[in-house]
Amino acid sequence: MKGLLKSFSIFEIVVIALMATIGIAIKPLISPLIHIITGPLYIPGGAVAGGFYMMWLILGAGLIGKKGVATIISIVQAIMVISLGIYGTHGIMSLFTYMVPGLVVDLYLLLFRVKKFNIVTYFIAGILANISGTFLVNLVFFRLPLVPLVLTLSAACLSGGIGGLIAYKIVNRLNKNQVLKELINRRGYNE
Repeated sequence: MKGLLKSFSIFEIVVIALMATIGIAIKPLISPLIHIITGPLYIPGGAVAGGFYMMWLILGAGLIGKKGVATIISIVQAIMVISLGIYGTHGIMSLFTYMVPGLVVDLYLLLFRVKKFNIVTYFIAGILANISGTFLVNLVFFRLPLVPLVLTLSAACLSGGIGGLIAYKIVNRLNKNQVLKELINRRGYNE
């Protein structure tokens, strides 16, 4: 991993750490609100809330635009959750349930040779991250029957796509206002 991090600037590493931290910190805020909606519908809340968790993987990958960013963010999240014992009862399985969505996003970007992110890239990446996370959690913990699983994955698809679109809007707005370029130039984080 040390060799992988050499290709990132200090500023990019800070962005990766920030995206991982926000992705974890937002869970206890979003989950209760989502469960109010999904509880009566008997849809696992994580499938819907996952779009907002996964948004930070996609946002980090879009902001930095380098290979492996989503995977690194997800690894940092998994380490945080396991070492701090925060949010979640998945134990050591958190390593897999957190890492797989990042791996799936990076695999998608690699297989389709995505050079420049656009709205479709963000949308598909959000869907893939949330569906893979939802499916893995179901496989490991819930083991839903086929029909509820299909409904849950459909909700995950919608939520993940929306999370990807929100990430697109944020990156687009930051680029339009040249916020990141200005910060990098002022602080000298080019190296």
